[in-house]
Amino acid sequence: MKAVIFDCDGVLVDSEIQSVRIGLAAARKLGLTYTEDEYIHRFIGTTMDAFFTTLDADLFDTFGVRLSENFVRTLLADETKKIDSELTAIEGVGEAIRKINNPLAVASSSGPKRLRFKLKKIDLLTTFDPHIYSGEEVENGKPAPDLYLHAAAQLDIPAIDCFAVEDSVHGVASAKAAGMTVIGFTGGGHCLSGHNTHLEKAGADAVITHMRELSQTLAAFD
Repeated sequence: MKAVIFDCDGVLVDSEIQSVRIGLAAARKLGLTYTEDEYIHRFIGTTMDAFFTTLDADLFDTFGVRLSENFVRTLLADETKKIDSELTAIEGVGEAIRKINNPLAVASSSGPKRLRFKLKKIDLLTTFDPHIYSGEEVENGKPAPDLYLHAAAQLDIPAIDCFAVEDSVHGVASAKAAGMTVIGFTGGGHCLSGHNTHLEKAGADAVITHMRELSQTLAAFD
């Protein structure tokens, strides 16, 4: 039986749209302008460290200056406050998970404390506990395969015998590099028109638009 490993943000919780809005506004204050599509496909699905490293490089390439520690602290605080107050579950995700009899896990770029907070707020913490894994637990975050390989190892199931459910290009690439069958998901508030194409190009084996499609899609590959 294959395990099913879920990303969290944009798959279990509809939080990425807030991250995108806050991140775009913060970047504009620095003088950096990204389209929503560019921002989503460059930054969503990576760790915060990777996000700030890339943003710092863009800022230096454009203006010859570096990110300040105050900018980093303020952005993290603003995002945490906004997400904490407005966090909601992806529509239909609880029911979709209840239909799955396979072993379950979460593999997210979020930090471990934030990850568990989000799952608890949408009443899914006990569903996945103890198989809740953060990108901070591995050397290389998504799109490297480390996190998905780590989750599979903890489940004691070969990666090739695992499904991954992902909403980002980086996440899809990570799971595919680990050897998993990847279901792309485009039902999050941040998913723009054509997002399915981006996920397919990254290697998604199938793409769904609503969680009601998940059990049938998994069964088609199992």
